[in-house]
Amino acid sequence: MSDSKVFAGGLFAVGLAFLAAFFLFTNGTVTEAAAAEDTAGPNMVITVAGKGDVVIDLRPDLAPQHVERIVELAESGAYDGVVFHRVLEGFMAQTGDVQFGKGDDLSRAGTGGSDLPDLPAEFSDAPYVRGAVGMARTNDPNSANSQFFIMFAPAEHLNGQYTVVGNVLEGMEVVDAITRGMPGSGIVETPDVMESVTITQ
Repeated sequence: MSDSKVFAGGLFAVGLAFLAAFFLFTNGTVTEAAAAEDTAGPNMVITVAGKGDVVIDLRPDLAPQHVERIVELAESGAYDGVVFHRVLEGFMAQTGDVQFGKGDDLSRAGTGGSDLPDLPAEFSDAPYVRGAVGMARTNDPNSANSQFFIMFAPAEHLNGQYTVVGNVLEGMEVVDAITRGMPGSGIVETPDVMESVTITQ
């Protein structure tokens, strides 16, 4: 596994924070995920320690291989105990590093994935709106593995560039309460933890 499993390679730390703020304030509104109704599922339930549950409608119709991966990792317990290692105000909360995102040493959180192979991109026309859930990757479009992010606000510049895997059905207030990281990098000093991640049909 490479040590470069970050949201958008070198662009992430600097450029996307600025772009996110630009889109948030120029749009003037924060809309909910476009596909707010529950589809055929499955649903992923994330219990954020001390904050509550987030229910995500996974979309195999948009990204079958990515959803299959998320389900496999969740059902194996791999996501349990993983932190939200990068959280940018007005942009997104990122988690899912099952390799380095749990335990006492989080110095490499965000650089790992799982023992499973990386996935080919499954881009769609589903937009990155508030509540959308996407897969993190490096600069290589075919490098998503286990990490994912939840949008606080619309980010049109991500459309068609990152695989959308679902949208928040319930618990957006829990997402909004996730501890923010440092401006620019989004790295969280004392991150929130996914206490458990389960799949329901």
